[in-house]
Amino acid sequence: MGFGPRVAPQKNTKRVLSKQGWFKTNQFSLEVIFHNKMKHYKCLTDNSSSASAIFVPFYAGLDLGRYLWGFNTSTRDNLSISLVSWLRQRPEWEKMWGRDHFLVGGRVSWDFRRQTEEQSEWGSKLMSLPESNNMTLLTIEASSYDNDFAIPYPTYFHPSKDIQVSDWQRRMRASKRPYLFSFAGAPRPHLDDSIRGEIIAQCQSSGKLCKLLSCYAGPSSTNFCEEPLNVIKVFERSVFCLQPMGDSYTRRSTFDSILAGCIPVFFHPRSAHKQYLWHFPGNQTRYSVFIPESDVKQRRIRISETLQRVPKPDVLAMREEVIKLIPRIIYADPLSSLERFEDAFDFAVKGVLERVGKVGRKVKEGKDLMD
Repeated sequence: MGFGPRVAPQKNTKRVLSKQGWFKTNQFSLEVIFHNKMKHYKCLTDNSSSASAIFVPFYAGLDLGRYLWGFNTSTRDNLSISLVSWLRQRPEWEKMWGRDHFLVGGRVSWDFRRQTEEQSEWGSKLMSLPESNNMTLLTIEASSYDNDFAIPYPTYFHPSKDIQVSDWQRRMRASKRPYLFSFAGAPRPHLDDSIRGEIIAQCQSSGKLCKLLSCYAGPSSTNFCEEPLNVIKVFERSVFCLQPMGDSYTRRSTFDSILAGCIPVFFHPRSAHKQYLWHFPGNQTRYSVFIPESDVKQRRIRISETLQRVPKPDVLAMREEVIKLIPRIIYADPLSSLERFEDAFDFAVKGVLERVGKVGRKVKEGKDLMD
């Protein structure tokens, strides 16, 4: 189902994680997860003529991931071109010329938006193809194109029952948080604009106020941040979790922190506030703190002092909002439907149906689709 192997019980697992629903889920597995969720979607129909929207179960990111390094553009584009050619010949396409079609890309949008045939340019041109301009693309990080929408990265938690969700929420409300803030990650010395080095330095100089989980330590190059136990253990004991940009604007860590009831701290508006519009509240101050990147880069502020100034009632209100968001950012087990909660998949599908509905009404009324 795309979840990866179950988290094996360890001596201290129960003190950090709940008993069921935890997996070592890869951050790029969204396409497989979403497809399996769709197979069990309660409103799925075999009659395409009556469908409100058409899901295209193409594993765009997994296809591209095979050829990102050391392959020419024609190899990277081969399956994408074959896909849109096949779609164009289908009777479903003619209904709205693909404007009711949507697909999921388990990577950031820019991986699918190569603009030229230069061999050195990154990614594929899946979403730069004329047919794709009509379709809706759901990715873990959206671009500025109007048919791009960001949906949550997969987390490690995939519950099968409502009680597993509500129990975890109660546990996060009761969690003791001795650290004011934490950071899980690694520096990005190859990126000139990265503030990670300064964040790590400030964390290390903040004493017991900050907990640093260094993803890479030692010659083995083991990524400690790929172990759910390591990540959740730090985040559920922290009040704030720092979420600077990595290789792109967004991070899976944002959703790990929300899962652990830790208030995310962002440094760029495209890291979340302009991304997950279907899943996060419109008022970002309800669930997060924003510190401008430039203030950190130019050392105009101390992160610890900024976070210490947040009034305690505001902290408690933000934490409660974060904990309420947990169901909206997880992908529940598709074999068992939640009854009281809607998960990330449910909100994504509702968003697609609303968008396709608006486009359909414009088509019927003969209006400009760019309005």
